[in-house]
Amino acid sequence: MIKIKIFVMACLMAVAACNQGAEQKGGNGTAAVKACVPSLDNKNFEDSIDGKSTGLYILKNKAGACAAITNYGGRLVSLVVPDKDGQPVDVVVGFKNVQDYVNSTEPYFGAIIGRVGNRIAKGKFSLDGKAYTLFTNNGPNTLHGGKKGYQDVVWDASQPSDSTLQLKYISKDGEEGFPGNLDITVLYILTANNALIIDYNATTDQKTVVNLTNHAFFNLNGEGSGTINDHVLQIYADKYTPVDATLIPTGQLEDVEGTPFDFRQPAAIGKRIDTVNNQQLKNGSGYDHNFVLNENDPASLHVAAQATGDKSGIMMKVYTTEPGLQFYGGNFMQGKNTFKSGVKDDFRTAFCLETQHFPDAPNQKNFPSIVLEPGKKYKTSTVYEFSVRGR
Repeated sequence: MIKIKIFVMACLMAVAACNQGAEQKGGNGTAAVKACVPSLDNKNFEDSIDGKSTGLYILKNKAGACAAITNYGGRLVSLVVPDKDGQPVDVVVGFKNVQDYVNSTEPYFGAIIGRVGNRIAKGKFSLDGKAYTLFTNNGPNTLHGGKKGYQDVVWDASQPSDSTLQLKYISKDGEEGFPGNLDITVLYILTANNALIIDYNATTDQKTVVNLTNHAFFNLNGEGSGTINDHVLQIYADKYTPVDATLIPTGQLEDVEGTPFDFRQPAAIGKRIDTVNNQQLKNGSGYDHNFVLNENDPASLHVAAQATGDKSGIMMKVYTTEPGLQFYGGNFMQGKNTFKSGVKDDFRTAFCLETQHFPDAPNQKNFPSIVLEPGKKYKTSTVYEFSVRGR
C-alpha cells in the first residue's frame, strides 16, 4: 500500500512536469487503437456533441496493458491486461462508437460521474439554510448528477504522454441545480505495473457539494465472457449502509456479519445473491449498496476491495482515498445494448466497484460531508491494480 502511494505521488509529479512544457500527443492513430483493441476504430469516436469535438485516446505501457478512453463523458471504453496465460483480455465493457454511448439505455458505462455520484433523496438538499432542488431521474431521487450528469458532457482532453490523459471540465453555477462554478481536472494514468490511476481535483467559487467517481463496468474474464457471479470478491468493510425501497440509505451503519453482504473473506459474487427473505437484496434487485471501508484516511490510499476472474485468473485490487465503495452487480442490465465485441449487455455480465462518499450525504448528518468551500481543494484518487492470481 505504501508503495502504491509513493508511486501515485511520483506519477502525479511527473504529469505536472509534463504539463509545464509543450503538450505531447500520444499515439492515437488507427494503428495504436487497433494494437490496443482490434474491434475499435478511432474514426468512430470522432464526432461533435454540443459543439465540442470528441475523440478516442490510447494509454499504453511496456507490460502489455493499454486503455482506451473517450472524452465524451471521460469514459473508459476498454482496459486490456494480460491473463494467467499472458493473453490480452479487455476487462471493461464498452461500445465501439461514440453514438452508441449517446443512445445507450444504460447511460453510465465507463463514465466520470458527478457533480454528486449516487443518489440524493427526493432531489433536494440544503446548504447554509438555502434549499436546492435537482432533477429527479431515478424514481423520486436524483442519481449521478441528474438529467445531464458528467457522463454526457465533452471534456477538454490533453495527452502529455503515452501513459497519461488529462481531462478538464468547468461545471457552471446552476448546472443541474447545483451551486457554484466547479473547475474539475481528472487524470488517467496507466502505470508500468498495470495499474490505472484516476486522480480527481476540483475547486469552486461558491459553497457546493461534490462526490466524483468512475462508473466502469468490469468483467475480469473479458467482455462477452458471460456471468460475473462466479468472480471471487473481497471487500474490506465491516459495515454497509442499508437502503430503503428507493435505494436511499436509512442512515444506519449495519454490520455485514451474518448477512449476504459479508465479503470480508473472498466469496463468489453469486453465492448468496438469491438469499431468501433478505430485504436488502430485494430492494437493490441484488447488490447495489455502499460499503463502509474499514480504512478511511482521506490523506492516503487504502485498500478497498479485490476481485478475481474465475476463468482468466486476473486479479483487480482497488485502492482509494474515499470512505465508501458502491458494489453494483449489474442487476439492471437488460440485453438492450450491443458491446464492442458484438455481445449484448446481458443481466449480471459486468459489475462496478465505485469509490465514493456515501449516498445521500447532503441529507445524512452522520455521514462524511461532501461539502466543498471556496479556497479549499477537492482531491481524491482511486487505483485499479491488475495482476494474475498466485503471482
